[in-house]
Amino acid sequence: MPTGTRPFAGFEWLLAGRYLRTRRREGFVSVIAGFSFLGIMLGVMTLIVVMSVMNGFRKELLDKIVGVNGHIFVTPIDRPLDDYEMVANRLKQIPGVKFAIPLVEGQALASSQYGNGGVLVRGVREADLKSVPYIGGNIRRGTLDGFDTSGGIAIGSRLAAALSVTAGDSIQLFSPKGASTPFGTAPRIKTYPIQAVFEIGMTEFDASFVFMPLTESQAYFGRDSDVSVIEVFVDNPDRTQSVRDAIEADAPRPLVLSDWRQRNRSFFSALEVERNVMFIILTLIVLVAALNIVSGLIMLVKDKTEDIAIMRTMGASRGTVLRVFLITGAAIGVVGTLAGLLLGVLFANNIKSILAFLNWILGADLWNPTVRFLSDIPSVIDWREVATVVVMALVLSLLATLYPAWKAARLDPVQALRMG
Repeated sequence: MPTGTRPFAGFEWLLAGRYLRTRRREGFVSVIAGFSFLGIMLGVMTLIVVMSVMNGFRKELLDKIVGVNGHIFVTPIDRPLDDYEMVANRLKQIPGVKFAIPLVEGQALASSQYGNGGVLVRGVREADLKSVPYIGGNIRRGTLDGFDTSGGIAIGSRLAAALSVTAGDSIQLFSPKGASTPFGTAPRIKTYPIQAVFEIGMTEFDASFVFMPLTESQAYFGRDSDVSVIEVFVDNPDRTQSVRDAIEADAPRPLVLSDWRQRNRSFFSALEVERNVMFIILTLIVLVAALNIVSGLIMLVKDKTEDIAIMRTMGASRGTVLRVFLITGAAIGVVGTLAGLLLGVLFANNIKSILAFLNWILGADLWNPTVRFLSDIPSVIDWREVATVVVMALVLSLLATLYPAWKAARLDPVQALRMG
């Protein structure tokens, strides 16, 4: 038999392939190899799918939370923001600022004859409301045209469903901060027609946001021609600090600044922790599958003791035996990893279609938006993460083959034949 100085000679591949094929005597070994293959495939696939969904969650939540609430929030220190027009125009001139929106914010109770619920009322000008893509570009019923002078309001789709109303109907808004009387503060109650119904795609926002013309909100909440806050939208949400520094340097009056990272720090930190924990937990699946490769190869080496001894007496080197079993174990890991990569990418790219099919088969809603932040399950594949998962699975698989292959190469052919 040729010893072969060239690494991974043809007969080594041939012999490794024969060891991987099922035979009656080695049926149990082949079963272990099959479970190892399935474990690595499912581990890699699950890692890719879960990490893609977590990436999609972060992107969608960031886009919607920041896209609706702004990136930098400007509030006054010394006196109310009654000069908001001048301040907003000054902020718009700063490089990196897309637009600055003066807002009046207040809480109220929205009520119709079919139900009621707490809402966040935001007073805003028509042009500013239309400039926010997640609002102006997602009107499902009605229109925002003439919003400033209509005296109407715009509400979220889930709030409209909860109150059983639509564009053209009316609802009442109750505010605890009303007019002062000798008997105390009377709540403010007013009926507003619904001019538009929007759908952001984030359950919490669609169920609680009510937009009102700015001048009407000032009158409703009893403000003296001032606003609560100016929301600044920037070109790049991940680079708010440079814009924030420019605003502080060019502010026309003393102002307090905060940004979306400060307001949502705990939320996105929790999301990042959950993402890392899921990666560690799912990596254990691949690790367990790699350990199955170790046990399967050790059993294969024990079963092939006589074959190894015969090869050695015919001139095969220890390196040849080592490479045969390296190929045998690595083949399981490599093929399992590639199969998991293919299935994971296909699943992540078609997760909405797969979910719709499962909903149709089971007759149930597996993704109920009323108990989740988002209306649809998102998925964004990060190819750097995919590469990391693939490399990790390949490395674990190759490491798992080293000890059994080394043990096979160290067998003494004379003693092995004597024992056989």
